[in-house]
Amino acid sequence: MTSTKMPQGRFELLIFDCDGVLVDSEPLAALAYHNVYADQGMTLPEGTIAKCVGLKQSDIVNRVAELTGHELSEAAETGLWPETKRLFSQSLQPTPGIKWLLEELDTPRCVASSSSLERICFSLDTTGLHGYFGNSIFSSSMVKRGKPAPDLFLHAAKAMESDPGKCVVIEDSPFGIQGAIAAGMNAIGFTGGAHTDEDHAQRLLDKGATAVFSNWKDVLYWLRAASAA
Repeated sequence: MTSTKMPQGRFELLIFDCDGVLVDSEPLAALAYHNVYADQGMTLPEGTIAKCVGLKQSDIVNRVAELTGHELSEAAETGLWPETKRLFSQSLQPTPGIKWLLEELDTPRCVASSSSLERICFSLDTTGLHGYFGNSIFSSSMVKRGKPAPDLFLHAAKAMESDPGKCVVIEDSPFGIQGAIAAGMNAIGFTGGAHTDEDHAQRLLDKGATAVFSNWKDVLYWLRAASAA
C-alpha cells in the first residue's frame, strides 16, 4: 500500500471504474486491439495500448495513430468490440477479491467507465458483478468529453445525487485519476489488475491519487478509516 493522506469526513458515494478495477480486462482488451490492427496489416509495438488505458475507444484509436502512425479505418474500428467480446467471453474474470469487497460495503456505489454501455454491462454480466450495481452504470458515451475530463464523474455524481467532494473514485489509470481530481473528488488508485507494472502506483500518485492499493482488503480498510475520520 502507498498512501499520502486521508480525506476528512464520511463519503457519500463510491465510484468504480470498470476495466482493470472491477474486471481484469486490460490484457484481453489490448490483445483485441493488436488482433484487429494485425488484420489490417499493422503491427502495434508492445506497450502501445498500455499508454491508452483509461481512454474511450475513439480516443485510443486517435492516440495509437499519434504514437505509431497506424490509422485504423472506421470500418475496421467496428471490429474492435466483436473481437473484444469474443476474448471476454472466453477468459474475462473479476479482479481477485472484488466480490468480497462489494459484499462488505454498505456505501452507495456506481460504475463510471470509458467503455461503451454495452461493453460495461457485458463485462459485469460475464463476471457476475452486475447485481452489485443495478442500473447505476455510467459510460463516457453519456457525456461530451471522456477521461481525463471530469465530465463522466460529475455526471455520475449528479445522477446519484451526491456531492462531488464526498465521492471516492477508484481508478487504475492516470487518465481516470486526473478526471476524478478535476471533478473535485477523492481518488484512490488500484494496481491489482494483471496489466500493472512496478511503476504503476507512482504514476497514479503523480496524477493526484490520495492512496494506491494492490488488493481489496487494504481498500476496505482505507474506506472504513476514511468514513470514521
